[in-house]
Amino acid sequence: MDAPETPFPALFNFRDVGGYRNRDGRTVRHRRLYRSDSLHRIDETDRAAFTALGIRTVIDLRRPTEVARDGRVPAYDGLTYRHIHPEHADWAQRRYEPGASLARYLADRYADLAQTGTAGLAEAIGLIADSATAPVVVHCVAGKDRTGIVCALTLSVLGVSDADIAEDYALSSEASARFSAWLAATAPQTEEPPPPFLASPAEAMALFLTELRQGHGSVEGYLRHSGVTDDQVAALRDHLLE
Repeated sequence: MDAPETPFPALFNFRDVGGYRNRDGRTVRHRRLYRSDSLHRIDETDRAAFTALGIRTVIDLRRPTEVARDGRVPAYDGLTYRHIHPEHADWAQRRYEPGASLARYLADRYADLAQTGTAGLAEAIGLIADSATAPVVVHCVAGKDRTGIVCALTLSVLGVSDADIAEDYALSSEASARFSAWLAATAPQTEEPPPPFLASPAEAMALFLTELRQGHGSVEGYLRHSGVTDDQVAALRDHLLE
């Protein structure tokens, strides 16, 4: 599957999470949950396209320092902005060694976040579960790591296969390529980010989900451990599946 074109010129990883079928033959509804890279690059010329999507809630997963540095989505009328930061270590503390497995490196970083960021992940998924907040867009900086984890956990609880979840995650590699081209054109003096900040190998997400189940029995078990309630899990399935 190819990554869809985004309606926003300065966004590279904006897409609808809907359309995947689950193991019971039901389908994740379109136009309920979107994922994106950082929405601070939206400007007034994007208002009509953004408003047309009917988005009610923005979940911003970035660090407070990232929000302070770059800013946030515009405060459009009727839009609720929620800044939720799942606690996690700075990747600079465990640098990627060139030549090592990118998938292994990323899966380990995601496992770290799942361990330390339980409260934030539970809060984000609880918001997604509330039909009154929909449509929701969840984003971080690149829209692939923190956003990828939240979307993967959500899709897994909805019964979507690991293969489809990993495929959705891997679409971010195309988005990263578009971002790199844009960065080179608009800020040629800026160094390209290291490989882990651009790559989204499907194997990384597959490893993360497999190992999360090994530790908690199931993704649902992990979410309950994190603080997501049975009612929230039921609500996710009720309003995100058709």
